[in-house]
Amino acid sequence: MLPPDTLKGQIALVTGGGSGIGLGMALGLARCGATIAITSRNIENLERGLEQIRATGATAIPVVCDVREPEQVAAAFDTVERELGPVSLLLNNAGSNFPALVENMSPNAWRAIVRIALDGTFFCCREFYIRRRKLNAGGVVINNGANYAWTGFPGDAHSCAAKAAALNLTQTLAAEWAADGIRVNAIVPGFYPHASSIGGDGAVLGNTTPALRCGEMQELGWAAAFLCSPYANFITGLSYLIDGADVWRRRVVPDDFVPLRERAEIW
Repeated sequence: MLPPDTLKGQIALVTGGGSGIGLGMALGLARCGATIAITSRNIENLERGLEQIRATGATAIPVVCDVREPEQVAAAFDTVERELGPVSLLLNNAGSNFPALVENMSPNAWRAIVRIALDGTFFCCREFYIRRRKLNAGGVVINNGANYAWTGFPGDAHSCAAKAAALNLTQTLAAEWAADGIRVNAIVPGFYPHASSIGGDGAVLGNTTPALRCGEMQELGWAAAFLCSPYANFITGLSYLIDGADVWRRRVVPDDFVPLRERAEIW
């Protein structure tokens, strides 16, 4: 999509970059010349992701990190700076999700999702900003959004609330940091099938979207590479929706709504 040296010299830290959407974005940046560091709590995920990133010819390293812990976030940035150089691109993709009715959702279950998707995003953004300010250098942040942040989604109160807050955080930081040359955007994907997908078969779900298909990981990589590139230098505060119009689908006569407690499966 872009010249292969578009991101040459850029050091990208991709949380949750060992698999799924995070890996798709990491690959997009790697193919445009960026040097990549991927983080996860799971070293096995990192090793599988590294193999694919290095196959593009990019330099890449793994960093084990739990983004819920600010001390680990700071240590991860230290590791990347020591081995590769200062982080100039931050992609917040660490996340998790599971279906649950609110009355069955324990405080720990609520925190498990919110602490990763919201707290982790904030901790990484803050660490990135402080370090870029010390260097008097600009940079780019891309946060991971979800289209149900605007609509809500039954059985997913924890993730809906966290993603809505993360999109608002994106807008706030964009305005707060623009004068420092730091751009903050969000990529808001629809359904992109991968090994750890929740929600069913991609061939079936694809037929439910106006585009009549699911997304392909390379499309997320292209979007991430563009938003990190000089071609997007005046774009900040954007929630980049890339879901085949799924969030906007409307029917004159919609399907009957089945209460969650009457469903065999919540999703």
